[in-house]
Amino acid sequence: MAVVTEGFTEFPAPEAEDAAPPTSAPEADDGPLGWDGYGAARQRARERTGERESVISGTARIDGVPTVLISFEFKFLGGSLGERTGDRLVAAYTRARELRLPVVSLIATGGSRMQEGMRALTQLQRVAAQSALTRAAGLAQIAVVRDPTTGGGWATLGAGADVVLALPGAQIGFAGSRVRPADADPYAYSAEGQLAAGQIDAIVPPDRLRTTLGRWLGLLGVGAGAGAVGPGAVGPGAVGRPAVPGPAASGPAGASPPPPPPPHALGSSDLPASGWAAVCAARDERRPRAAAYLDAYFDWREEISGDRCGGTDTGIRCGFGRRDGRTTAFAAQCGTAVRPAGFRTAARLIRLADRLGIPVLTLVDTPGAANDPDAERAGAGAAIADVFAALASVRTPVTSLLIGEGGSGGALALAAPGALWATPDSYFSVIAPESAAAILKRDANAVRDTAGQLRLRPQDLLDLGIIQGIVPPAPSE
Repeated sequence: MAVVTEGFTEFPAPEAEDAAPPTSAPEADDGPLGWDGYGAARQRARERTGERESVISGTARIDGVPTVLISFEFKFLGGSLGERTGDRLVAAYTRARELRLPVVSLIATGGSRMQEGMRALTQLQRVAAQSALTRAAGLAQIAVVRDPTTGGGWATLGAGADVVLALPGAQIGFAGSRVRPADADPYAYSAEGQLAAGQIDAIVPPDRLRTTLGRWLGLLGVGAGAGAVGPGAVGPGAVGRPAVPGPAASGPAGASPPPPPPPHALGSSDLPASGWAAVCAARDERRPRAAAYLDAYFDWREEISGDRCGGTDTGIRCGFGRRDGRTTAFAAQCGTAVRPAGFRTAARLIRLADRLGIPVLTLVDTPGAANDPDAERAGAGAAIADVFAALASVRTPVTSLLIGEGGSGGALALAAPGALWATPDSYFSVIAPESAAAILKRDANAVRDTAGQLRLRPQDLLDLGIIQGIVPPAPSE
């Protein structure tokens, strides 16, 4: 814990633990199953570690940010979960809600304690219930997965956290090393393999852990979405209607954060003369992409990764950033066809931001959703539907900016209804001009005229009431 904390005050032992019979009593020594030698093994673990159980918890400051910290001691019976471990975890979550503090879990565990049988396994239900209550209270949960983290500890405290960080080379998986198939690929059970599979957000070296945790806590802590930017604020000089404030957020404090202002345009300030010119400008490889907009918009940011369903997508970037002392979540398309994992990651981001009362910025830029056989098998339609549902039900304000290509439903999925803006070098269309011409059985020479008929230019979108306005470049100093 010293690696990440500047101070730690341990919570008192739960009443149930204090009231337990002394370990000298034979009935208590060997636990609820009467497992021969279990009491002696616990006593040796106490002497070896100086701890009374495999988990300790208390309040701490991480890089200056107050939090409730849960830490596993793997040397105490492999960090396994028993009844008293469950009592401690319940008490820690309860105190976190009472104190209105986020929860950070430093996990190293082999799973449930077999010497306590089903009485140990059912502790996972208690942990899951406490995590759900803490989630409903609008408090963030961050897991640091150490080596090893397997079994129920991974399936509750680890994989169930809002943000999952892992130490390099950590063994991670529901199946422990002695129960997985003999020919199993060890990479699948490593931090690196789990990152590639979209199950964790980042791998963080120990010497960077304190700073990284502090940044995440600063971004997701209570009140992180509060700020001084007024509702309806937009970039100076924007052309169009006043911004429509998003629906009131019933966030942790019950107050609605103001909607984030749309970023300034980073590319050309000239509006396209024709529909085909708009398409060409948006497809220009020299046009600024999502990374440039995120760099210009945020003072600093951290990103999440993966859809928690086995996939990642480099075509979309999601996370939380700090701007003018205020946290804003972002989901930014990067100009490529978005895969199902990308849409699911965006939906995950939007729902997390909504729960924490943090406003959202989306950047729309894709020729469309990936439509290859692999994408269909991965549930492209369901993934897009999930993003539509997330934006339709979100309570925190969302601002969207079209920064390039707006290709059909794959782009519309990330566009907030009534809060969409556009840059001059962008377009939005129900279908690509080439595809429209093909459907209408027009030859290739008719593509340019078809682009004009689609009325896809930024100024057309404004006239049609699709966007709120066209954002200008930042004013020169």
